Amino acid sequence: MGISLLMLYITRLIFLAFNSGSFQELEFWDYTISIWFDLITIGLFFLPFYSIYLLPIPIRGYKTHRILTKTLWHSTNTLLIAFNLLDVEYFKYTSKRSTFDLFSMLSTGSDLKQLISTFLKDFWFLVLILIILVVLSEWLYRKTEKSLATFKTKTITFYRTNLIAFVVLTPILIIMGRGGFTLKPTGIIEASNYCKTENTAFVLTTPFTMIKTINQGGLNNVDYYSEVELLQIFNPIKQSIPQHILPDGTNVVMIMLESFGIEFIGAYNSGEGYTPFLDSLIGHSLTFNYAFANGKKSIEAVPAAIASIPTLMDNPYISSPYGNNKLNSLPNILKKYGYSSGFFHGATNGSMRFDGFSKICGFDNYYGRHEYNNDDHFDKTWGILDEYFNPWTAKKLTEMKEPFFGFLFTVSSHHPYFIPEHMKPKVKKGPQPICGSINYSDYALSEFFKEAKKQPWYDNTLFVLLADHTPGSKTPEYQTRTHLYRIPIVFYHPNGSIKPEKSNKIIQQLDLLPTILDLLNIKTKYYAFGNSQFQSHESEALTYIGGTYYYYKNSKMTSFSNDKARNLYDFTNQSVAPTDSISYYSSEVEKNEKRIKSIIQTYSRDLILNQTTVDEKEDQIYN
Repeated sequence: MGISLLMLYITRLIFLAFNSGSFQELEFWDYTISIWFDLITIGLFFLPFYSIYLLPIPIRGYKTHRILTKTLWHSTNTLLIAFNLLDVEYFKYTSKRSTFDLFSMLSTGSDLKQLISTFLKDFWFLVLILIILVVLSEWLYRKTEKSLATFKTKTITFYRTNLIAFVVLTPILIIMGRGGFTLKPTGIIEASNYCKTENTAFVLTTPFTMIKTINQGGLNNVDYYSEVELLQIFNPIKQSIPQHILPDGTNVVMIMLESFGIEFIGAYNSGEGYTPFLDSLIGHSLTFNYAFANGKKSIEAVPAAIASIPTLMDNPYISSPYGNNKLNSLPNILKKYGYSSGFFHGATNGSMRFDGFSKICGFDNYYGRHEYNNDDHFDKTWGILDEYFNPWTAKKLTEMKEPFFGFLFTVSSHHPYFIPEHMKPKVKKGPQPICGSINYSDYALSEFFKEAKKQPWYDNTLFVLLADHTPGSKTPEYQTRTHLYRIPIVFYHPNGSIKPEKSNKIIQQLDLLPTILDLLNIKTKYYAFGNSQFQSHESEALTYIGGTYYYYKNSKMTSFSNDKARNLYDFTNQSVAPTDSISYYSSEVEKNEKRIKSIIQTYSRDLILNQTTVDEKEDQIYN
C-alpha cells in the first residue's frame, strides 16, 4: 500500500507537469495535504485487499493466498494509476478531476467505440507511462515479498498476534478511508478547506473523485433562507417583455459552435485569430466582451442555452436523476405560438443523449448522422464534417413550417481536430492543434450562411451564435478561473434590426432563452435561471466545477465553496495570477454570497421536486 501511495504521488507530479499553467500559485502545503487525500484514496480502494490480507487465519504461507492477494493488489494499484493518468490530458478540456459521470456520458451512443482508437493514437505516451509504473510497482512489490513471514503451524502465538493486528489495523484503515473522525466521510468539496479553490484539482486524485461520485448524481436540499426571504433574493419565475425590435413570427436559428473560446476569435483580440467569417458577422451584430459559458462540457451547454437550466452539480443535468424533469424550454414555449422546431447535430445519434433530451425539450424533429445518411462525410470519430452538415442543415430548415426554431450544434472543432485532406493546405494553423480546426469550422460556418442566404426564410431570421464551452488551452491566461468560461455570444439579423454593438454587460448561456423571448415579442411567464438582456436585472453569470461555484458580477468573480465565499478576483484583469481582494470588499462579497446561496437553494429544491416550469393557468392569467 506504501508502493501505491508512491504511485499516486508520481502520477500527481506527472499531472502537474502537463497542466502547470492551471496551477500558478501552488504552495508547499498543497504538496503536503495532497498526501492526506492519497491516504484516503488508498483506504477506500484497498478495502478488499487488506480485509483479506489481515484475516487472522494461518493461510498467508499458501501459494493460492499469495497469488490472490498479489492479483488483488496489482488490479487495484493499476486502476489507481490509470485513473490518475486519465486526467493528465482530459483535465485540459474540463479543468476538473474526472468524476463517475464520465462513464455515463461515454456509454451513450457509440462515442466510446469511435473515440478509443483516436485517444490511444494521440495519447500513446500515457499508455507507455502506465506500463512503466506498473512494472516499477511489480519490482517494488517483489522487494516486500522477501520480508513477509511464512507461517506453517497454527500456534497460539500466531492467533494472538494476528488477531490483535486485525482488531487494531482494520479500524485504523477504515478511519483513514473515511478521512478521520468527522461526522461525514471526507468528500471532494472538503479539499477547498485546505487549499485555494483553484488548486483543489492538484490536491485531489482522480480515483478519489471517481469513487466519491458513484451514485452521487442527486442533489441535497439546503435551507439557507425561508421561502419569503428566498423569493426576495432570487425568483426563477420571469415575465417576458416584448421589445418589438423584430417583426412577429421571426424565425430563430441558434448555432452552437464546438469549443469556440474567445481566445481564438479575432473580433475579441484586435483582429488576431482564426475566425475571419465569424469576425465579419460580429461586426454587424450585438455581441458582448464578457460572455460566459455555464459549464466546461457540451452536455452542460445544451440545457443552459435551450432551457436556461445550469449544471450546478458534479453530474451533468442531462445525465442526472433530473434529466427527465419537465422544462420551460424554447421549443416548448415557442410551440404554443405556432413555431416548429428541429435539433441538428452531426454526431452519431445517441451521442451525449442529445436526441432524447431534444424530445424532452419539445423539439419536433432530431437530425443527426443517421438522418444525414452519407458516411462518406463522416470524420470517423465524432460525426459528419461541418462543411457538409452545415449547408445540409440550411436546406433542411426550408422544409420546416415557418416560423421555426432551429438549433445547430457543430462537431468538427473537437479533439482530435480532424481536418479533411482537401482543406489542410487552406486552413490557417497556429501554435495549438485546435487553431487549424477552429479555422476549418469557421469556413464551414460560412458555408452554412452561403446556403442560408439562398433560402426564402433567411431575411426573416434571428441568428444567435455561441460556443458550447472553451477548449483546453496552452495559454496561461485562459487556464485561470477568471477567463476559463469566456465565449462569444452573438445576436445577428440580416436586415440590421439589431444594432451592432460590443456591450460590456455580462451575459451567460442561461440568458439566451429570456433574451430570445423578448426579441420575438412573445408575452409569457417562464422558468429560468437567466435574465433577458433587454430588461433591468442582475447582470451576472454562475458556473460550477469540482465543488466550487464561480459567480461573475460587476467585474468581480467570487468563488464559493463549503457555504462560504473564498476569493474575490477582478475578471477584467489579464493577469495569470490576479490579486485576491476579498478582504477589501466585504459588503459586496456578502451580497454575492447571498445571491449564490439563493440560487443554489432554488436549484436544489426545484429539481428535486420537479417544479422547473410555470403553471399553465398562471401563464394564461398573465396573458
